Amino acid sequence: MPAMRCDLAVIRDVHVCERGRQNDQIVLYRLQPFLPMSLRPTITALFLFFAFVQGASAHWFLNWSAFSARAALPDLYEASVSELQAGLDAGHFSSVDLVKAYFARIEEVNLKGPQLRAIIETNPSALQQAAALDKERKSTGKRGALHGIPVLLKDNIATIASEGMNTTAGSFSLLGSIVPDDAGVVKKLRAAGAIILGKANLSEFAHFRGNLASGWSGRGGQCTNAYFPHADPCGSSSGSAVAASIGLAAVTLGTETDGSITCPTSNNNLAGIKPTVGLTSRAGVVPISEHQDTIGPITRSVADAAIVLSIIAGIDPNDNFTLAQPSPVPDYTQALNKDALKGKRIGVPRTVFLNDNITGNDPFVNVMFEQALETLRGLGATVVDPANLPSANEIAVSNNETIVLDVDFKIQLNAYYAALLENPSGVRSLAELIQFNDDNKDLEEPPRFEDQSELIESQATSGFNSTYFAALAFDKDLGATRGIDAALKANNLDALVLPAPGFTTVPAAIAGYPIVTVPLGFYPENVTIALAGPETVYPAPGVPFGLSFLGTAFSEFDLVGFAFAYEQKTLTRLARKAFMEAIPRTQLVDVIGK
Repeated sequence: MPAMRCDLAVIRDVHVCERGRQNDQIVLYRLQPFLPMSLRPTITALFLFFAFVQGASAHWFLNWSAFSARAALPDLYEASVSELQAGLDAGHFSSVDLVKAYFARIEEVNLKGPQLRAIIETNPSALQQAAALDKERKSTGKRGALHGIPVLLKDNIATIASEGMNTTAGSFSLLGSIVPDDAGVVKKLRAAGAIILGKANLSEFAHFRGNLASGWSGRGGQCTNAYFPHADPCGSSSGSAVAASIGLAAVTLGTETDGSITCPTSNNNLAGIKPTVGLTSRAGVVPISEHQDTIGPITRSVADAAIVLSIIAGIDPNDNFTLAQPSPVPDYTQALNKDALKGKRIGVPRTVFLNDNITGNDPFVNVMFEQALETLRGLGATVVDPANLPSANEIAVSNNETIVLDVDFKIQLNAYYAALLENPSGVRSLAELIQFNDDNKDLEEPPRFEDQSELIESQATSGFNSTYFAALAFDKDLGATRGIDAALKANNLDALVLPAPGFTTVPAAIAGYPIVTVPLGFYPENVTIALAGPETVYPAPGVPFGLSFLGTAFSEFDLVGFAFAYEQKTLTRLARKAFMEAIPRTQLVDVIGK
C-alpha cells in the first residue's frame, strides 16, 4: 500500500491529506469516538512510541499522526457547544462539516433503524448558511458562542418560508403556510450566528389537540425515546429532547405551557430550562396561552443551556410580556459555579408533590430523590424539609388552568391563522381546523389517534368573560402568592427542589415561574413496564428521569447555578447511554473532506 501523501507542515489538518487508500487508517479513526477525551492524547502517544521502536514505515507514522489529529474531534453524541466552538476555531472542522455530520446522523435513526421520528424536516438552506458563517469566521471572526453551531427548533417555532422549511405544529392544516416573519427567538439565534438545522417533531399543537400520546403528530408520526425501544419521549417538545439526547444537534429549543420542556428533558437524560414567562419572546410561535407559554433550551448540559438562554432571552417589541423583564439580560454562563449551593436554603414541598398516589410516579423516583437531597446537603445546602406550598391541595384539584388555556388557545390560535400570509389548506380558524381534521382522517385522525377533544372544548368557550378572569387571577394566587412565593418566603428559601416526573410543573406553569431540570436517575431493569400510548411505554428499564429546581419570577440565574452544581457533582447523564440501535454512528471523521 503506498504511503499516504500529506504535507508534514499541515499534518494537524489531516483532512487536506489524500484519503484514497485508507484501509489502514479507518479502523483507527473509528476508534476515536469510543476513547475518553482525557485518554486520547496518552493513547495516541503510546501508539506513536511503539511505532517508532518497531521501525514503522513513514506512512504508518503519518497515519498515526493523522489519528492523533482525529482524536481531537469531539464525539457528537456528547459534544458540547464549547467543544464544537473550539474545534471550529482551531480549524479541525467547519460548520459545513458539522451540518453534514448531523444530517447523516438524523438519516441513520429518524426514519431508518429505530425510526425515532424526532425530526420532521431538515433545512435545505443549512449548508448554505454554514458556508457563509465559515467564511465570516475566517474573514472577521466569530460573533459569539453559537457562531456556526447548528440548532434544531420545535416545529411550532416559525421560520420564514424562503428558507425552505415549514412551521406546522405537526399539523397538515399548516403545511405550506407562509408566516409573516421569523419567531423572535429565531431572530436572536440568527443574529448570534447559529445555523437553523431543521424542525423537531412534537406532540401536535404542543399537546393541546386531545388525549393523544406524547410525541405524536400528524406530520411527524410517533416520536419515541432513545433509551428503551418505543419508550415515551414525553411531550410536547419530544423531538427536540430525543434529538439532543443522542447528538442529532448540540442545541435544541422547546416550548412549555405546562411540562413540555421539563418532562422531555427529564425523560431523555438532559438539561433543560423552562424560563419565566416573558423572559423569552413567544412572537411567531404557534400558541396555547400567552399567560403560560415560554421558550427555552434543551441540551445535554447546564452549561450549554446557559449559553443558549443568554442569547434567546431579552425584550422583543412583538411580545409585550417581555417588556416586564429585568434589564439587562444576565450572562447565565456566569452562574456556572460548582459551589453555587454552599450556604443556600433549598426547600422540599412534600405535600401532594411527593405523594405517589397523586403523582402516579413509580416509587423508585422518590428513592432516587432522597439520595439527591443528601447530595445537596453534601454540596453545602441547607435542605428545609418539608417546605410545603400552602395551596398544594387546592392545586391538585383545581380546574382553573384548563379554563384559562381553553380560552387563550381559541383566541390566540385564531389570531395566528389570521396572520398567515398564505395557507394552502384554507384553514383560518380553530373551527376550520377541527373540520379539516375530520375531512382528512387518514392524515390527522388515523386509528388510535383520532382524539381532538381539547380543540373542540376550546372552540366551545365563550371567550374573555368574568369566569375566565376569575380563573386567571386564582391561578396566580394558587401558583405564586399562596404557592411558590409563599413557600420561599415562609422558609427563607433560595429555591425549591422536586423530582421532575409527576405533578411538579403545575404550580410553576400557572404562576409563570421558571424550572431548571437535570438528570436524576434511570428506572431499574425490573421496573414494571406500562403503556403510555398506543405505541409507547412508560416507565421502562433504563429510561431516565430528572430533578427540577423551581424558583420565583426571573430567578433563572440562581437556578442555573444550583442545577450546575448538582449536575457536576453527580454526572448522572454519563452513567448510561441510549440503546445501541438508537445511537448514530456517523462522526465528523466520516464527512471531513467529502
